[in-house]
Amino acid sequence: MAEWFEKVKNDFILNFVVDNRWKNLTTGLKNTIIITIFAAIIGVLIGLIVAAIRTTYDKNKETMKKNGGIGYWLMTFFNGVCKVYLSIFRGTPIVVQLMIMYFIIFMSAKNGVIVAIISFGINSGAYVAEIFRGGIMSIDNGQFEAGRSLGFNYLQTMLYIVLPQVIKNILPTLLNEFIALLKETSVSGYVGITDLTRGGYIIRGITFSPYMPLFAIAIIYYILVMFLTYIVGIVERRLRKSER
Repeated sequence: MAEWFEKVKNDFILNFVVDNRWKNLTTGLKNTIIITIFAAIIGVLIGLIVAAIRTTYDKNKETMKKNGGIGYWLMTFFNGVCKVYLSIFRGTPIVVQLMIMYFIIFMSAKNGVIVAIISFGINSGAYVAEIFRGGIMSIDNGQFEAGRSLGFNYLQTMLYIVLPQVIKNILPTLLNEFIALLKETSVSGYVGITDLTRGGYIIRGITFSPYMPLFAIAIIYYILVMFLTYIVGIVERRLRKSER
């Protein structure tokens, strides 16, 4: 047992203490958090816009078609664009999207972190859009009619009556999408970005240690996910209390 502890201690020193190799993990962790936060913001903005377009079309297409005019054709066009967007970004692996963004679309970009933020943000937006869309479609049509009876137009009804209820309903799901996004960023290393996973692999490539860097990566991700899961639990409990 003493020999085993001595071996673990020596591996730890070799992988994280010598030459300050632990900095590879902290640099990677910083980039992972930056990518996750800003990609989540982009994803929410895109998701909200796409969901608004799709739900507006679904709820009002018969009325718009009856009234005719350019509004119906514009909404039909934008709804079609949103469907194509959702189909592409939900139907292809994120690692492939990231490589296309990095090596083709933004091939001259010097900052890989920004490319990763854009890539993960656009991908996340496709999933967030469906979360928002499901939340909006779950709201009873009577809420929309109540808004109209108060003199609100469709946009005002969405902003002041529907959206607050939607956010309350989908918040736990939205936070779980944020957790999934955090774990998805682990593929950033495929395009040479020093995220948390690649930081561990850099150490592994120097020390040829098969286990210690990988366990370190897993433990850090686990701590982050457990912390976010704890936050989701708090939010869910408060939402349940507010419904009583």
